[in-house]
Amino acid sequence: MAEHQNRLRQSLTRYRQTIKVKSAVYAQLIRLDKPIGWLLLLWPTLWALWIANAGMPTLHLLAVFVPGVFLTRSAGVVVNDLVDRDFDRYVERTRNRPVSTGRVSEKEARGIIAVLMLCAFLLVLTTNLLTVLLSIFAVCITVLYPFMKRYTYLPQVFLGFAFSWGIPMAFAASTGGVPAIAWLIFAANMLWVLIFDTMYAMVDREDDLRIGLKSTAILLDDADRVIIGIIQVMFIAALYSIGRQAGLGPAYHAALLCVAILFIYQQHLIYDRKPGMCFKAFLNNNWVGMVIFSGIALSSV
Repeated sequence: MAEHQNRLRQSLTRYRQTIKVKSAVYAQLIRLDKPIGWLLLLWPTLWALWIANAGMPTLHLLAVFVPGVFLTRSAGVVVNDLVDRDFDRYVERTRNRPVSTGRVSEKEARGIIAVLMLCAFLLVLTTNLLTVLLSIFAVCITVLYPFMKRYTYLPQVFLGFAFSWGIPMAFAASTGGVPAIAWLIFAANMLWVLIFDTMYAMVDREDDLRIGLKSTAILLDDADRVIIGIIQVMFIAALYSIGRQAGLGPAYHAALLCVAILFIYQQHLIYDRKPGMCFKAFLNNNWVGMVIFSGIALSSV
């Protein structure tokens, strides 16, 4: 009897250790330790929700979109890792990702994608038909994006669609339609994604050139900083137009000034094109998103 209990305890201990190890690997797989991607997707969704509702949205909408953003972003990175599993091991920044190292099997990755997408879809089902229909396109672009870096130098444009699609969905869920200002916010966010994801691509430029992947950082080459600067100016101009159309006040315009200062700092960071500094500039965009949201929220009080 004692021997049987001892074997049972040992089995339970091994089971707990296995669960602990797998949980840690799955957390790494969905980038739970690196929330920057989730945040960069969340901020524009919150901009749209606050503008669509002329202030704070309902708790129901927040309960749909905040976890929905996390779920779809998590599914997106797993799709990306699954598609890029044979490339990631040759890139310094990605060589230890769970799928490329075999710690998560392809079958496991597909199962995780299915569960995350299903949970996100169940949240969307609590809204309205237009939002549900828009969500179908979101799934398509999430699956399509990882392949773009193989065939085009503009994968950042496709990422822009993926990172901006929560904007028309937020308006659809809030108002039952997608007005012109929603598409203006969409276009502005596309510009922002081009800014920060080109900085991100500058980190991997040498590795991508070596293994044959494409990006805007490779396309722009030595013109990267200048083009990023031009797009930063265009982004601020688009934000200003959004503020005028939405009737946002002084707090919002103060936020735009702060964004301009942050962009100047980012230009300083990427000046020598050092990978570590480019990554720091990419991370700095979390402050850009938060400052814009703060300006919208304070102007809507």
